[in-house]
Amino acid sequence: MAEPQHTSSNGAAHSDADSEYASEKMPPKRLQRFDSLHMEAGKIPGGSTHAAKVGWATTLHLAFQSIGVVYGDMGTSPLYVFSSTFTNGINNTDDLLGVMSLIIYTVILLPLIKYCFIVLRANDNGDGGTFALYSLISRYARISLIPNQQAEDAMVSRYKLESPTNRIKRAHWIKNKMENSPKFKVMLFLVTVLATSMVIGDGVLTPCISVLSAVGGIKQKATTLTQGQIAGITIAILIVLFLVQRFGTDKVGYTFAPIILTWFILIAGIGVYNLSKHDTSVLKAFNPKYIVDYFKRNGKQGWISLGGVILCITGTEAMFADLGHFNVRAVQIGFSVVLFPSVLLAYIGQAAYLRIHPENVANTFYKSIPGPLYWPTFVVAVAAAIIASQAMISGAFAIIAQSQVLGCFPRVRVTHTSTKYEGQVYIPEINYALMILCVAVTAIFQTTEKIGNAYGIAVVFVMFITTLLVTLVMVMIWKTSLLWIALFPVIFGGAELIYLSSAFYKFTQGGYLPLVFAAILMFIMATWHYVHVHRYNYELQNKVSSNYVAELASRRNLARLPGIGFLYSELVQGIPPILPHLVEKVPSIHTVLVIISIKYLPISKIETSERFLFRYVEPTDYRVFRCVVRYGYNDKVEDPREFEGLLIEHLKQFIHEESFYSQGGDHLTEESGDAIEPYAGVQEARLSKSFSDRIATFPPNGSIDEIQTIQREMEDGVVHMLGETNVVAEPNADFFKKIIVDYAYNFMRKNFRQPEKITCIPHNRLLRVGMTYEI
Repeated sequence: MAEPQHTSSNGAAHSDADSEYASEKMPPKRLQRFDSLHMEAGKIPGGSTHAAKVGWATTLHLAFQSIGVVYGDMGTSPLYVFSSTFTNGINNTDDLLGVMSLIIYTVILLPLIKYCFIVLRANDNGDGGTFALYSLISRYARISLIPNQQAEDAMVSRYKLESPTNRIKRAHWIKNKMENSPKFKVMLFLVTVLATSMVIGDGVLTPCISVLSAVGGIKQKATTLTQGQIAGITIAILIVLFLVQRFGTDKVGYTFAPIILTWFILIAGIGVYNLSKHDTSVLKAFNPKYIVDYFKRNGKQGWISLGGVILCITGTEAMFADLGHFNVRAVQIGFSVVLFPSVLLAYIGQAAYLRIHPENVANTFYKSIPGPLYWPTFVVAVAAAIIASQAMISGAFAIIAQSQVLGCFPRVRVTHTSTKYEGQVYIPEINYALMILCVAVTAIFQTTEKIGNAYGIAVVFVMFITTLLVTLVMVMIWKTSLLWIALFPVIFGGAELIYLSSAFYKFTQGGYLPLVFAAILMFIMATWHYVHVHRYNYELQNKVSSNYVAELASRRNLARLPGIGFLYSELVQGIPPILPHLVEKVPSIHTVLVIISIKYLPISKIETSERFLFRYVEPTDYRVFRCVVRYGYNDKVEDPREFEGLLIEHLKQFIHEESFYSQGGDHLTEESGDAIEPYAGVQEARLSKSFSDRIATFPPNGSIDEIQTIQREMEDGVVHMLGETNVVAEPNADFFKKIIVDYAYNFMRKNFRQPEKITCIPHNRLLRVGMTYEI
C-alpha cells in the first residue's frame, strides 16, 4: 500500500471554506482508500515550529528568571572552591596562579563554549536534559526498546528537524548500525538512565554543600557554635526550601532572581576590592603557562587537587536540564552577561587575597570580605545558597517528568505550575524524597569536605555522558563535518575524563555517595522499564484476532449498555487481550466502545489537532473504534471532562471524513499517481469552524445518523475502563527474573500512584478490569 502524502483534517466536513471546493474544477475521480490511521496522521501541513520567534521583552524576562533558577549553583561555588582545592594548605603562593588559571579556562571551556554555544543547540523542541537528548536521537533511529513505533509518528509536524548539511550517507550508516544492534540500544538506554540518576543525585548534594558552606561562615562571628549546631541550622533551612517548591518555578524564580542578582553584584564588587587592595599580579593567571608550571611543581598532588577545581562549574548541567523552563537565548544571556564576569571577578579577588594571606584558605570567602560588608554578605550568601539548590531541584522535576512518560519511572503526580511557560513542573513525591535525603546527608556528614568529594564525581559524570550523547546528535542529526565531530569529544570529553579521574581518587572519602544514589535510581528505572517493555510485548503477542468484534456482533446474548466506554490499553497495534477478558467477565459492552492507547512520542509537545488517530474495528456498524492518543513528554494531560470532549469531537470528525472516503468524496482531493494531493488554503479555514457548523453546511451521506448516535450516547455518560494488570514472571523464569518482576516491580507498582490517580478519573465513572500477565 502506498504511503499517503496528503494532508487531511480529522474533521473533513464543510464550512464556508468548503464552498471553495465546489468552485474548483476537479476531475470526478474516486479517492484511493488508505488506512485511516495513515489518513489521520498528516493533518496539519508544517505545523508550528519549536523555534518560533520570541520577542526580546519575553527573552529578557526569562533571562531575569533564569538567574534565580539556573545559576545559583555555579554562583555560590566561590564559597568552597579554594578550600576544597587546597585541603592541605598553600605551600607555594605561585600555586594560586596555576589554580586560578585552571578555574578561568575550565569555566571558559566547559560552561561557556561547550554548553552555552553547543549543547544548548541540541535541545528537543526547546527542552534540555539527558532524556531530551535520548528522545531526540530516538526520533532519528529506532532505538526505543518498546516496539510501538508507527509510520504516522514521523508525520507529526514537530517530529523531525531539517538537516543543516547534505552529509547523509555517514549518518544513515550509523543509524542502521544502531537500529540493528540490541546491545547498543540497551547500552544507550542504561547510559541515559545513569546520567539521569546522577542529575537527580545532584538535587540532593547541591542543597547540602551550598547551604552548609554558607551557614558555616557564621562561625567567624559566633565562635561558640558547634559544627552540629551549624548542621542543624542548615537542615532547618533545607526543609523550608523544599516546602516552598509547591508554589512553582515561576513564583520561586521571581522571588529568588533579585536576591541572586544582588549576590552576583556583591561577589563581583568584593572581588574587585580584593584585587585592587592585595595583589593585581594574579591577573597573570590568564596566561595558561601557569597551569603547566603548577603541574610541574606539584605532580600527583596537582592532579588530586583537580577534584576541588572542578567544583567551580557545579550546576553547569542545570543550564541544559532547566532549558524547558526558559529558552536558549535567555539562558545564554544570563550566563554571559551576569554569571561569567561576576564569578571570575570573585575567584580573582580571592586569589589576590590568598597571595597575601595564604593561611586563611580554609575559610577564604568570609575572611576576604571587608568588615562592614560581612553581615549583609552573610545574609545574601545564605539566601544565594538556598537558591543554588533550586537549579538542580527544578532539573530533577523536569527529568523525572520526562522519564515517567517514556516508561522509565514509576507513576508520580506531575503538576504543571505555570500557565505561561511550558515545562515548569512540580512533583510532590520527588520533592519530599529529595528533602529527606538532603536532611540525612547533612546530618551524617555535617561538613562540606566529604560532600564536596561526592559532588565532583556527580557533576563530571553527567557532563561526560552529555558529551557522548551530543556527539551522536552531531553525527546523526546535525551531520557535522568529521573534523568537528572528532574535536568535540576529544577536547571536552578529554578534559572531563581528566577531572573525573581526579574526583574518583577520593572515592572512599565520600565519593561513593552519588554512585549509591545512582545505583538505587538506576535499579528503580531499569526495573520499571524492563517490565514495561515485557508487558507491552505480552499484549502484542496475545492481541486479539481482527475477527473477534465480528464474532461479538453475531452474538445475540451480548447486551449493549447505554453510553460510551473508553477501554485503555498501551497496545497501539490491534485489539488488546483485555477486551475479551472484559466481555467474558461482564457479558456486555457499551453502545459505543473506544479502545484507547495513550502513547508518548519522543518529542516534547504535540498539537491538539494532531493528537488523535482513529480506526474502525469491523464491522463498522457495531460502533467499536481504535484510537491512539499521542502526547509529547512535556504535554499536560487534560482533565477527564476535557479529554472526553476532545476525543468525542475528533471521533465525530473522523466518522464524517471517513464517510467521504468510503463514498469517493472526489470534491475533497484529486488523485495524482499514488498520492492524494491536498488543495491548499482550505485547511486553516476548515479547522477554524466548529464541527457542527461544518456538518450543517454539507453533510455526507451515511454519517449523520452515526454522529447523532455518538452524541446521544455521550449524553448518557462515559465510563473509563482501566486494565488492572497483575504482572508475574512465567513459571519457568529464572530466579533473578522472579525477584525483579514478582517482588521489586510489584512493590513499586503498589506503592506509587495508581493510573486513575494520575489521570484524575472520577471513581463513579471508573471500572477496573483485572487480568494477569505472565512475562
